Amino acid sequence: MKLTPLLALTVAFSACAAQPPAGVQQVGTSQKAPKLVAQCVAQKWADKSQQQVVSQNTLANDQAADVYVPGQQPPTGAAAIIRPAPSGSGTWVGFRASGAAGSQATGDIQACL
Repeated sequence: MKLTPLLALTVAFSACAAQPPAGVQQVGTSQKAPKLVAQCVAQKWADKSQQQVVSQNTLANDQAADVYVPGQQPPTGAAAIIRPAPSGSGTWVGFRASGAAGSQATGDIQACL
C-alpha cells in the first residue's frame, strides 16, 4: 500500500514532463519514437552546418529531448522540442525560437517526422 502514493506521484510527474513547454510552436507529430526523431534532427543540422549540435535528454529512457540549433546553447537557445504525444502513441515535436536562429529549422524538423 505504501507504493500507491509513490506510483501516483510518478505518473503525475511523467504527465507534466511530457507536456510541451510554453513558448514553443508546434511543428508536427510523428509515429517514430522520440529518440529517432531527435537523432534525425541533430544529424540533419550537424550535416548542414558542419557544427556541433547539442542534444539534451529531458525525460528518462530517451523519451524526450531538446535538440539545439547549431550555435545555440541550453537552456534558452533555439531548439527542437521533442516529447511523447500528449495522448496515444507517437511523438509531438515543436520549435522554440531564439532571435533570428532557426529560420529554416522547422523545415529540417518536418523532414524527420
